[in-house]
Amino acid sequence: MEVTYGLMIAIGLITYVAWQRPQLHKALMLNPYQVAERKQVYRLLTSGFVHNNSMHLFLNLFTLYFFGLAIEDIFQIYFGLMGLVLYILLFCTAVIVANLHTTWKHKNNPHYNSLGASGGVSALVMAFILFDPLQELCLYAIVCLPGYILGAVFIIYSIVMGRRGRDNINHDAHLYGALYGVLFIIILKPDIISSFIHSLGL
Repeated sequence: MEVTYGLMIAIGLITYVAWQRPQLHKALMLNPYQVAERKQVYRLLTSGFVHNNSMHLFLNLFTLYFFGLAIEDIFQIYFGLMGLVLYILLFCTAVIVANLHTTWKHKNNPHYNSLGASGGVSALVMAFILFDPLQELCLYAIVCLPGYILGAVFIIYSIVMGRRGRDNINHDAHLYGALYGVLFIIILKPDIISSFIHSLGL
């Protein structure tokens, strides 16, 4: 069984159990104040395995299904069985890294909470774009653009919306998860830069 399916099951199951137990749900989500003051650093990771509602869960699992499977295959092609370990490492560390800025930004606000696998999923999406920048990707099956364009739009959108802060979406986590995904692949496979540029015909 692909690792991605196992990851999806884990996220779905933990989220469901947490929904049934509000105290557990609250304990697993990211609360920067609790991380900073009570050193509950586990929240940096566990927050990626719980979600706010069924739509939030569905969107992350839907994206994880497509890009997770793709990256898992790519990693196995390039790194063999070690690729599976690297894949899990990418996702989990991306969730943590994506939450660091939010934790620092809201460390003095005991009422701020954040949750969801978006940081890890964003890293997988950007990793895929590095390997196949010309592959058309569709945003909610409405707007379809080559990956490198959609990736750039996504990063710009996350920066703008993160600065505005007018909704309940943690755009900072999306942004830093995406940037970390790029950095992870570059460190893992430095020649991806020249391959990426060559794919664009530059």
